[in-house]
Amino acid sequence: MTAATSFTRALAERFSASAGDTALLCLDETGRATALDYRELDARARTVAAALRGRRAAGVPVLVATDSGPDTVAALLGCLYAGAVAVPVPPPDASRAAAERTAAIAAETDAPLLLTHSAHAPEFSRRLADAGRSAVVCLAVDHLPAAAGDGEPAAPGPGDTALIQYTSGSTAAPRGVRVTHANLLAVMRALKDALRTDRTARIGGWLPLHHDLGLIGQLLHPLWLGATAVLMPQSLFAADPLRWLREVARHGVTVTAAPDSAYARCLAAVTDADLAELDLGRLAVAVNASEPVSAVTQDAFARRFAAAGLRTGALVAGYGLAEATLLVSVGGPDPARTTTVCAAALDHGTLTPPVPGRAVRTVVGCGRPAPDTVRIVDPDTSAVLTDETVGEIWVRGPAVTAGYWRRPTETAAAFAAVTARGEHGFLRTGDLGALSDGELYVTGRIKDALLIDGRTLHPQEAERQLARTGAPFGSAVVLAAAAEREEIVAIQEVHGTGWSTRQLAELADRVRGRLHGEFGADPGRVVLVRPGTVRRTTSGKVRRSLMRDLYLRGELRPLYARAAEGGLSP
Repeated sequence: MTAATSFTRALAERFSASAGDTALLCLDETGRATALDYRELDARARTVAAALRGRRAAGVPVLVATDSGPDTVAALLGCLYAGAVAVPVPPPDASRAAAERTAAIAAETDAPLLLTHSAHAPEFSRRLADAGRSAVVCLAVDHLPAAAGDGEPAAPGPGDTALIQYTSGSTAAPRGVRVTHANLLAVMRALKDALRTDRTARIGGWLPLHHDLGLIGQLLHPLWLGATAVLMPQSLFAADPLRWLREVARHGVTVTAAPDSAYARCLAAVTDADLAELDLGRLAVAVNASEPVSAVTQDAFARRFAAAGLRTGALVAGYGLAEATLLVSVGGPDPARTTTVCAAALDHGTLTPPVPGRAVRTVVGCGRPAPDTVRIVDPDTSAVLTDETVGEIWVRGPAVTAGYWRRPTETAAAFAAVTARGEHGFLRTGDLGALSDGELYVTGRIKDALLIDGRTLHPQEAERQLARTGAPFGSAVVLAAAAEREEIVAIQEVHGTGWSTRQLAELADRVRGRLHGEFGADPGRVVLVRPGTVRRTTSGKVRRSLMRDLYLRGELRPLYARAAEGGLSP
């Protein structure tokens, strides 16, 4: 394939060269697969592109309602072929929060069109009208005339916007990241090198296509390679986490990816009988990314699923974000690199060897970033920090995007940062981490960090400890809330019904005891809530900023709440 100057041109050339090869396997909730070769996919994309050209959509944001079906893929590719700017949004059968997200994106982008399936068009039209966006035209991709598919794909420039990828909203309101054709080409080459992929790969999973890891990692990357994308509905994983691994085995998937919580759910669900029926021998790379990686999950999953043929070193940790077009670094083929450090020193911002008799923490390496792309920086002074010192992760390189859509103030704050020693062109990620011997260790997020008596507590670690407390506890979120002095609030889901006030008080004491014993932290308030209260993004990350807002506005409905001094709330 020649060196293309746009991602669209690269895809068109690949589709022509791979016409008879399988491009897609799209699974439904029952596991039934629909296959498309590159010739068929190209024809569908051209049909969508012709309809968009007829509506003069070149350079215009176009909403694409994403599920895991072939019509969604055709819609996304049709936008690229027409020179339109694809804006992936959740499918119509998602939650009310997802519907509100779509309406907000429609308003912010001023998109005049939405591409969807005919079965969903009326519902989308109704929801958009209810949100004051009745002018948005919903086009049914499956009802476009096939004869309209003539014409060559658009020829955008490297700096033109290819898509607007909205962030997950785990720490702030979702923001639209402007991903250029040059960004996509750069990350494709980086993924190929990092994951060791080629045309023989089968890459897939259940992450939704409005999530950057699902869209770029599990759809666009295999299509750029001329490989096969295996797309699974998110509902398949939600109903039974092990279905993900069974479909990986059944369809010979060689590369998959998911957040740490997904691997943890598989660990909790799997039995010896499941392992005996599972063959993961063809899975070459399983990436643990999209949220902080737990050393416990990483090690336990690798050991447990070795019985199902999972190769040593196949499970790797990665780090990336939408603002860097997905990827910053990912671990190599060796077993995951972990470092055990003194917990107290980590709380004070350094990776220090363990001290006998003192608590320890184990952090997971997320690979070696490309040379000269990452700095660890003091977020207040912009000073570059030495190895083993925790600071804000700053990133630069060809995959770092052009900024946020219609958010100049936030773009100026996050992009084109300059270190105190005059190095230019960095993205401020808002993530905390450290470099050690070239390896990147991610420890948390600035906005999430809880300051306790001069120490930094990362809530993800506290939430993992609460999850290991056992029945009847479910998901938890630990956050800081303003009081006379900033206090820690632990919101803990509790399974079951019929709890007495005394029993709930005992459960709250267990939460408080766990946090005190593990971290020396005494929450100002423990709030016990029903399952499903803790809000998550589509990839499973806790929406901590939303949970903080719900708590502060008094919109949570607790089963029980108790402040540190013992006061009760209904």
